[in-house]
Amino acid sequence: MNLRQLTEEVEAVSKLYAAKHGIERDDTWFLLKLQEEIGELTQVFLMRSGQARRKGRSADGLEAQFRAELADVLCQVLVMARHHGVDLETEIERKWLVWNTARPSVPSRPETSAARTELQAAPSDVDGT
Repeated sequence: MNLRQLTEEVEAVSKLYAAKHGIERDDTWFLLKLQEEIGELTQVFLMRSGQARRKGRSADGLEAQFRAELADVLCQVLVMARHHGVDLETEIERKWLVWNTARPSVPSRPETSAARTELQAAPSDVDGT
C-alpha cells in the first residue's frame, strides 16, 4: 500500500467517525485531534518507560497501546495533510529523501536537485525533523 492510498482509506474512516459523533472537521479540529493523539502517545510512552504510573496495565498491554497510539498519530497526520492539500510523498521527498545520497535520482522529478540545492543553502532550516 502506498501513502496516497493509505491516506484515502484513513480519510474514509475519519469521515465516518466524524459523522457518527457529529464532529465538524475544520482546521482547528485537525490540529487539536493530532495534539490529542500525541498526548495519548506521550502518556503510554511514559508508562512503558517507567516514568508514569502503569494504571494496572501489563507490559504487553502497554506495548500494544504504544503501537496503536503511533498508528493514531500517523493517521491524524495523514488526514490533516490531506485536509490542507499537502502531498506528503512530495514533501518527504523534498525534506528528507533529498539527503539520501545512496538513493538514485528520479529523472521525472527535477525539483529534487533544486530542493537539495535550496536546502543546502539554508542548513539552519534543516534539522532532520
